[in-house]
Amino acid sequence: MLSSRRGRGRRRWVVLVGVLLVVTAGAITAVLATRPPGDVSNPDVEFTPEQAPESAPRVTTPQRSAHPFDDGFAWPGYGLTKARTKYLPLDRPLRPPFVEQWSLTGRILLEFTPVLCGRSLFLLKNNGALYSISRLTGRTRWKRKIGYLAASSPACDDDSVYATVLARGRSIRAGRAVAVDAATGRTRWSRKLPSRVESSPLLDSGRVYFGSEDGTVYALRASDGAVRWRYRADGAVKGGLALAGGRLYLGDYGGKVHAIRQRDGRRIWRTSSAGSAFGLRAGRFYATPAVAYGRVFIGSLDGFVYSFGAGSGRLAWRHRTGGYVYSSPAVADVEGVGPTVYAGSYDGRLYAFDARSGRVRWSRRSGGKLSGAPVVIGDLVFYSNLSRKSSAAVGAATGKLIWSTDRGAFNPAISDGRRIYFVGYSSLFLLSERRQARRDGRARARYARSPPARRQAADRRRARSQRARARIVARRVAARRAAIRGNRALRRAGGEVCFRRDGRRVCRVPRPLVCFERARDGRTICRARERR
Repeated sequence: MLSSRRGRGRRRWVVLVGVLLVVTAGAITAVLATRPPGDVSNPDVEFTPEQAPESAPRVTTPQRSAHPFDDGFAWPGYGLTKARTKYLPLDRPLRPPFVEQWSLTGRILLEFTPVLCGRSLFLLKNNGALYSISRLTGRTRWKRKIGYLAASSPACDDDSVYATVLARGRSIRAGRAVAVDAATGRTRWSRKLPSRVESSPLLDSGRVYFGSEDGTVYALRASDGAVRWRYRADGAVKGGLALAGGRLYLGDYGGKVHAIRQRDGRRIWRTSSAGSAFGLRAGRFYATPAVAYGRVFIGSLDGFVYSFGAGSGRLAWRHRTGGYVYSSPAVADVEGVGPTVYAGSYDGRLYAFDARSGRVRWSRRSGGKLSGAPVVIGDLVFYSNLSRKSSAAVGAATGKLIWSTDRGAFNPAISDGRRIYFVGYSSLFLLSERRQARRDGRARARYARSPPARRQAADRRRARSQRARARIVARRVAARRAAIRGNRALRRAGGEVCFRRDGRRVCRVPRPLVCFERARDGRTICRARERR
């Protein structure tokens, strides 16, 4: 009896100890799973110092006899280069005070910057309206409504403009990709997509590349929109794709970064963000990656900025900020600074990281959330503050404030090397130094007085007047035809036709119609039968 009681006591202790071990292990697992991961630096991961950011278009000065904006420069897509580096090197830096040459004001949110090809800017507003804007005057050349909701930059070449939208129609949660004629805005092709799209398209070698919210990455033929291949990611692809060395790079909402082959969309490598311990949670990637120095740089909603080897996908470094990183990084090698990655965070800071090691060169507190991407123009880093609806430019080497304005929200600006096309909350501005503003003013006046300009302006006014008259005539004809159809229907039914005469309402039964076939053209003519 005594031994059986001792046996039961030992079993109770064994069970109790087992329960305590299980609880302790669970607690340890929970702590490890929820404990935020730390910073990492592996500077020995593949890094090619001489592989500078993809060269930007060269800034040249147009000849005096040419149009003042025939400078051969293009900012053809989001991030300037196909590697999305957002860096325009300049031989001579731009410095404030900046003069406002023209403005295109509005009330619709401008979340993304325009693109620049030839004499025009192409701007996609958040309401799905695509604009062609004169670089010279800021006037709208044409406007096309291609959707009802959009959040991306278009892409352009000499002939066409390519764009994606989140909603192709009212209350339709599905997007489309569109190509329009750059000169007229006429639709070249339009492809409906099964889900929403806010990925800025990338144009290269006759193809258009972008991702969608259902996780599909598309390669479309630029000439007609035909699908060349599809790739399935692990989550929604919100940001744009970056291209370098025949490979496309992207991040998704499943917390993965992918490298795929440009030719056929086959996966080369896939890697995960830090998330938390044991891979129980991964950070989502909203930002568009940037590629330079043999590395891929991208921010994540887990608060980290990452660097991966472009060839292997190995983690080179990650650095934690104090908030979400929606901001797409800019990568630049400004003289005297060295290879540097610039990115904003929801913690209100703009960071400058050493591109190789991830060490913070400097950070600047802005006092609000930084959501859009910075852009490096010369030796200035431009960024916008979403919370304060403001923008600023700081020195790329020091982070010291050079210029600020109380306009802006998301992505701040593009440039042609002499001018800054600055994006406010809902307006677009042309800014430049005073000397350049005087030159542009003289050129603007000279070109406006030239006979070709006057003829073009007259032709535009004449075309607008003709279109207005045609619309008025079309409305009158449509109203008359509708009235005739209504009267015919009443006659057939024997109903009354009512009208007002001398202030009184008069109703009559219309005379029946007599129809016959006209001999000279075979048309059927119907006329009211004469009264007897």
